[in-house]
Amino acid sequence: MHRAVRSRTAIRSGPAIVPHPRTPRVRSLIDADALRVLHRAARAMMEELPDLTDRLVAVLQDQEPAYRDALARDPAGIWQEVHRSLRHSVSSLLDPRGVRDAARRCSWTIGAARAEQGLPLDAVLHAFRLGGALVWQGLVEETSRTAPEDVRLLVHVAADVWNFVDEHCGVVTEAYRQVERQLTWRRENRVRLLTGALLDGTSRISDLPEASEALGLPEQGRYAVVAVAGAQPSSGAAARAAAVPPGLRAHWHTGADADYGIVLVGDGDAVLSRTNPGPAGTRIGVGSVVEGLAAVGDARRLADTALSICPPDGGVVRLAEHLPAALVVSSPGLGRTLAHRVLGPLLRLEPADRDVLLDTLVAWLACDGSAQRAGERLYCHRNTVLNRLRRCEQLTGRSLARPGDVVEIDLALTAHRLLAD
Repeated sequence: MHRAVRSRTAIRSGPAIVPHPRTPRVRSLIDADALRVLHRAARAMMEELPDLTDRLVAVLQDQEPAYRDALARDPAGIWQEVHRSLRHSVSSLLDPRGVRDAARRCSWTIGAARAEQGLPLDAVLHAFRLGGALVWQGLVEETSRTAPEDVRLLVHVAADVWNFVDEHCGVVTEAYRQVERQLTWRRENRVRLLTGALLDGTSRISDLPEASEALGLPEQGRYAVVAVAGAQPSSGAAARAAAVPPGLRAHWHTGADADYGIVLVGDGDAVLSRTNPGPAGTRIGVGSVVEGLAAVGDARRLADTALSICPPDGGVVRLAEHLPAALVVSSPGLGRTLAHRVLGPLLRLEPADRDVLLDTLVAWLACDGSAQRAGERLYCHRNTVLNRLRRCEQLTGRSLARPGDVVEIDLALTAHRLLAD
C-alpha cells in the first residue's frame, strides 16, 4: 500500500530545528486505483496552479480581514506566497517524500514572516485551512470532470490530505510562536535600554520620540522619579503601588540597587505628597519635578539623593521637604568637613556624654528652640536642657542665640547623622 503523506520529521530553518507535531502513525487505505486517481488529479492541478492561486487569494480577500489588509499593502508578495504554498501542497500528493523538507521550510518561512509582520496567528492558520479545502475541492472537481466514476476513490486520500494540512498548521504555529517570543524579548529589551538611558541621562535627542512611544509617556510633560529600595521580593508590587499615588501614569525600571518609577505628574506637584509608606523596611525617595523626558536623568539623581536621606529602617523622603539634608549629602566631602569642624569637640567626648549632648541639640532644634518642650521630649527638666546647651556652646564655640551659628549646627548634625562612617 502506498502512502500519500509520510511520517513527520524535523527540519532546520537557519540555526533552529523545526519541531513537528507528534501524531500516531496511521496506515493509509489508498490502493493502487485510488493512488492513480489522486496523481492524475494532482498533475492537472499543477498545470492550473496560477488559477488555483487566484482563487485562494480571492477567498482570503473575501473571508479573512487580516489578509485583506496585507493584500492591500503587498498584493504581489501575498500572491507569490500563496502560490509557493499551494505548489508544495499539491506536489506532496505526487511525491510526499521528495518534497517534505521543502514544504515544511516553506510553511516555516510563512509562519515566521507573518509573525514579523504582526499578522494574527489565527488568520494565518485560517489561510492554510482554506488552502487545504481548496486543494481538496480541486481534486474532487478535476476527478468529477474527467472520470466521475472515480470520485468515490478519493475518500481514501481525504485523511492524508488533511493530515498534511494539520501538520503544516503545526509547523506554522511553532514558527510563529518562536519568532513572536524573539520579538517580545527584543521589544522588552529595547524598552529597558531606552528607559535605562533616560534614567542615566545618556539618551540622545533623536531617541526621545521612540522612548516616548515605547513607554507610553509624552515627550513633553512634567516628570518626577521615585526610587524604591529595601523591599522584599514578595512585597515589591506593594512597594511600587505605595510609591506612586493612585491615578498617575508611571513606567517602572528595575535597577541594580533600587527600582525607579518615571512618573508623569501633570500640572500639580502636590500629588507627590500623597506617596505612602511601603511595606516594612521599604525606603522610598521622591525627587523633584523636571520638565520633559530629556530631563529624567536629572530627576533620577534627585530621587537617589532623596533615597540616601531615608532612614535605614524605611520611610518616605520627599526631596522638596529635605533640601538642607539634600545639600549635605550631595557633597559628602564638604558635609563631613562641616560636621568635624563644628561638632569636633563634641564628637571627641566619651560616647555616653557625647550622645546626651547631641540628642539634646537635636531635640531643641526639633522643638523650635523651646527648652521646655525639649525637656518633655527628653524626660528631663528645662534647666537640665539649658545646662546641656550651654556646654554645647562652650565646646563648639557657637552661640545658639545667633541664627547663622544655629544653621551651621543644624547642618553639621544632619551631616553627622547621614554621613557617619
